[in-house]
Amino acid sequence: MEIDESTVMELIIQAGEARSCSMEALRAARRKEWPRADALLSEASEAARAAHRIQTELIGADEGCGKIPVNLIMVHAQDHLMNAMLCRELAEEIIQLRRELAAD
Repeated sequence: MEIDESTVMELIIQAGEARSCSMEALRAARRKEWPRADALLSEASEAARAAHRIQTELIGADEGCGKIPVNLIMVHAQDHLMNAMLCRELAEEIIQLRRELAAD
């Protein structure tokens, strides 16, 4: 795998999409638009999986030997991915809580 700026940027883009969809799902849940919230969580999961695939490819290409240079953009990309994954998980829990409260 050739590692260039576009690979790292794609990781950032996919992670950003995952986070954006998660936040939009929360807004949909606030409006009790459950099907929309579910669809957005699904989109968030797809984008997170795409970002995670890129991360896995980078880790594999590095082979634990420092073959991939760690620079600020790489750190930034990893930060985006971890935040997106956490945001997705928390959004799912918050939406479930909103559903439970709405059912009462």
